[in-house]
Amino acid sequence: MLDGRMLDPTEQKLTPLEHSAQNRCFGCGDANPIGLHLRFFLAEDGTVVCPATIPDRFEGHPGYLHGGIIATLLDEVMSKVMRSRGVLAMTRHMEVDYLRPVPSGAPLRLEGRMTHLEGRKRWAEAKILDGEGTVLAAGKGLFVEIPPRGSANPGQP
Repeated sequence: MLDGRMLDPTEQKLTPLEHSAQNRCFGCGDANPIGLHLRFFLAEDGTVVCPATIPDRFEGHPGYLHGGIIATLLDEVMSKVMRSRGVLAMTRHMEVDYLRPVPSGAPLRLEGRMTHLEGRKRWAEAKILDGEGTVLAAGKGLFVEIPPRGSANPGQP
């Protein structure tokens, strides 16, 4: 939420975050028939934004998203923060605060941003907001940059 309210990406100055359209990523991959098919945007301040409505097939308790899906959403938006900076990085550690139940089938907004970097280590934070801008869940993660596939020296974090 960049200005205190939920907005459609077309009403904001958001740039679509490009990705490989045919990847099988559970979060954003078009080639995954059972995935979430999330679309991410980059705000002028570097925040990664994703408007989403997650269907009820991802529920835990009726009417609310499963906790694992909530964690996946937070991990996915933090991962896109890395991608927005041209970095291929994988989650090393993540913590989630489940603040309020996250409804299924309702408009949500995911937001993420980089908080710190140190060599190959990068820290990010993310949140899930409802239509009124209430934070429903928040997460923090440590990501480690990985070399391109086939690189001779993968290194250690």
